[in-house]
Amino acid sequence: MRIHKEGFLVIAVAFLIWLSLNFAVGMTEELYFRCFTFLATTPILIFVLRFFRYPRRTIDLNPQCVLSPCDGQIVVIEETFEPEYFGDRRLQVSVFMSVYNVHINWIPVPGIVKYFKHHRGNYMAAYLPKSSTENERATTVIEMENGTEILVRQIAGAVAKRIISYSKINSAVNQQNELGFIRFGSRVDLFLPVGTKVNVELCQKVIGSQTIIADLQHII
Repeated sequence: MRIHKEGFLVIAVAFLIWLSLNFAVGMTEELYFRCFTFLATTPILIFVLRFFRYPRRTIDLNPQCVLSPCDGQIVVIEETFEPEYFGDRRLQVSVFMSVYNVHINWIPVPGIVKYFKHHRGNYMAAYLPKSSTENERATTVIEMENGTEILVRQIAGAVAKRIISYSKINSAVNQQNELGFIRFGSRVDLFLPVGTKVNVELCQKVIGSQTIIADLQHII
């Protein structure tokens, strides 16, 4: 199993804590206590390792489609007002990531990064509508070759405590690039032109960099 680079330090600390606890308890002669400590701490270490897993995926470039920016479940498909960048109505598609999902975020469309901003905020549950504007978040806008602009927003949740984004203004990106990483439960919003044909449904499971969220060739 490959491990994402954002997990190296966290895993090292978790392993040292696991080792120290089990070594200290192992110095005693209490067999049942030693067994209990091992059985209680090992699943936590495995969970941390699994959280930072880096799956091997073949990513096919599809410049006319919006690929899912992350693994998770579709929780929002609606037309809404986007105040931060566009200042008009957009089609919002949101993917909620549980702690069991891969938490790597991918670039959904190819183009040039025209805008990036990180906002401090709250840590309410990521599936709530207000989390899009009130939680800690990082907004990236990508301008495609045809001039279409797509906004992708990484949102921290009740458990997530750090949003990591690799966006750099004026840099060229494609769908094989990583957008960033969110630690321990979160959500990613996409804001698309109104009338965009959406290929997913509410509650549908999606796979980052693989599932086609929308078709930009068909805008009503």
